[in-house]
Amino acid sequence: MSPSIDIHTSQPAPASTHAPVKAAAPTLSAEEALRAKFMHLEHHINSLSRQRAPSPLKDILQFMRLDGMISLAGGLPHPSLFPFDSVHVSTYDSATRMAENPTDIAKVDICVEKQPGHSTDLATALQYGPFNGIKPLMDWMTTFIERAFHPGYPEWQIIMDSGSTDGWAKVANLLLEDGDTMLVEQHTYPSGQALWIPMGVIAVPIDMDLDGLIPEALARTLDTWEAERPHQRKPKVLYCVPVGQNPTGSTLTAARKQAIYDICVRHDIVIVEDDPYYFMQLPTYRPNSKHAFPPPSDPFAFLGEMVPPFLHYDRDGRVIRLETVSKTVAPGFRTGFIICNPLFHERLARATEVTTQAPSGWSQAILCELLHTWGHDGYIRWLAGIRETYAVRRDWICDSIASHFDVDWDDVTADGVAVYAKNSGRANVLFRFVPPAAGMFLWLKLDLSGNPTYRRLCAAGAPAAEDAWAAAFWRELVAARVLLTPGTYYKPWQGTSVADAPAAPGHAFFRLAFSSTPREELDEGIRRMADVFSASWASA
Repeated sequence: MSPSIDIHTSQPAPASTHAPVKAAAPTLSAEEALRAKFMHLEHHINSLSRQRAPSPLKDILQFMRLDGMISLAGGLPHPSLFPFDSVHVSTYDSATRMAENPTDIAKVDICVEKQPGHSTDLATALQYGPFNGIKPLMDWMTTFIERAFHPGYPEWQIIMDSGSTDGWAKVANLLLEDGDTMLVEQHTYPSGQALWIPMGVIAVPIDMDLDGLIPEALARTLDTWEAERPHQRKPKVLYCVPVGQNPTGSTLTAARKQAIYDICVRHDIVIVEDDPYYFMQLPTYRPNSKHAFPPPSDPFAFLGEMVPPFLHYDRDGRVIRLETVSKTVAPGFRTGFIICNPLFHERLARATEVTTQAPSGWSQAILCELLHTWGHDGYIRWLAGIRETYAVRRDWICDSIASHFDVDWDDVTADGVAVYAKNSGRANVLFRFVPPAAGMFLWLKLDLSGNPTYRRLCAAGAPAAEDAWAAAFWRELVAARVLLTPGTYYKPWQGTSVADAPAAPGHAFFRLAFSSTPREELDEGIRRMADVFSASWASA
């Protein structure tokens, strides 16, 4: 197990077995000595987080667990007053292949009750407890992270959160404050920026292409910062969704991740990788082909096909990884994990003690029993099945676009393949898209140069003609009863309105999700979308 501090109490644990920790001064505890190793990153912690102190009510819990202790201290309700004796949960077997036969499934039973052989019990799960939750769950996840991601340094630690939205809120309140700038992708997650805008943080978008954030664009922005933005603070945080990026669906290559990490080291940037789609990395899409997914003989060999996370390349603790089970188990669990260095971990712990505390005991207990029932190999088999299902759904939407539009698979640019109206003689490119290599989204970049309505808007001198056109076109799609997400939702913005400058002059963007719509409905939706496109480009 990689972390060298017991993540469930404030008591020090033995040093890591992976690499020796530098000897601490005699006056430092083991915990303090470990954090001291990462003090070169201390200046990234904001003023609010620096002032957080341990909660004495939470700190005293560790003493209640000492052998022989009679506690008259804590206001804990007695477990006999919980009106639950047990909870019985049925689950899919981890080897169930949902993409092949989702109606004929094997099941196993999971019981969460006070009896031998289970990983936890309701007396523990439903009680007040440490901010980091149920120890068997955290131990299981710690071992899994080590095996799945191979973090680049041995002292990393994990802290539980209530899903990645909560995790990002805690990280933002650890690192950012009023007047800061931060680096984001050219198209960024709207809920993320809805958090940082009221904090007075200014987002600086970095150009993207079909493989995600462009390292050269990142380096150029940082190398020229003092000359081009002399009155703005230089960024100290890069926020990105590196796999199956929301909204574009792009996925950073291993080479790009290494290059981006090296740039961030050079400019002292902390990387926050919000990575809910990591295990949904998909095989390359090929028109009209079917993917075969034989069950792997070695479940963990499946992970060898994945691009490693930024965490794998991290050598000095500057990557904070947001991990979640929302996309692999269920969003309603509201359970995730922050992976970071011990210095950041300790500050995040202080915030968690006095805000969210641990996620729901029901969620923890059920997830803990599920993962211990499956085991690490079983969970990997489940993830392989999730990947297979999303690959099939990705193929559905790409095949449907090819059916209802004319796609020129030989005309490929950094924005993807060229798509035309069906039987139009390929007079005007309607949009380009990249078949997603991960995740659950497909991103359209519309070429408006041949659209009559857009031309009229430009001729009339309409402000923000691209956004005005996209808003009207979206309403036409709604009228046709097909719902897409406007690309303007993902434009980095400041204040109460989206900036006037278009994300790309002469272009508009829309996001399509292929994650949950049944195949027949998805195909009908693409057909309706094609009709709206054809009518708009044909309008006089």
